[in-house]
Amino acid sequence: MIMRRFSTQPAAPTFRGGHRRGMTTRRGSATVEFAVFVPVFLALVLGTIQNGHNIDVKHKLHAAVRQAGRLSSQDYRGRLLPGQTANQKVILDIRNQLKAEGINGDQVQITITHADGPLAGAPFDLSDPNNSLKRYRIHLEVPYSAVNANGLFPMSFEKLSASLVFRRSIIFAVEE
Repeated sequence: MIMRRFSTQPAAPTFRGGHRRGMTTRRGSATVEFAVFVPVFLALVLGTIQNGHNIDVKHKLHAAVRQAGRLSSQDYRGRLLPGQTANQKVILDIRNQLKAEGINGDQVQITITHADGPLAGAPFDLSDPNNSLKRYRIHLEVPYSAVNANGLFPMSFEKLSASLVFRRSIIFAVEE
């Protein structure tokens, strides 16, 4: 078989100056597209990270409130330190749990109040036998600046909070 040295096919088009024949010049358009795309994409990614962090902190606050509600509905009298009230014990346990979760518990504002009725919003004494079977609210509030670890979007004006309502269910035995 004889191989031809020259092909009968027309030669492939050659490129000169980086431009194809018949194409408009697009020099620098990729740079402009990149310059527009990157800030938008970066804002979306950082916003997603920040919102994920906020959701994580809110979850930790709600977990601490739930645990405090469980503790306050148990017979805790044997666990109190001398001179310690039930409210102080619950607040101390909330602060300790938040510290274990990586949140500065000292910066969290904790309130235990009546949830409904004419005393709604007034302080609720967990040790008072008259409060048996009454509903109370445990509310936590922390400044956003206290939990904003990465500082991507500083929002010092915002506070994160968690609040749940419980029923005081311990029946105090009257000793005669």
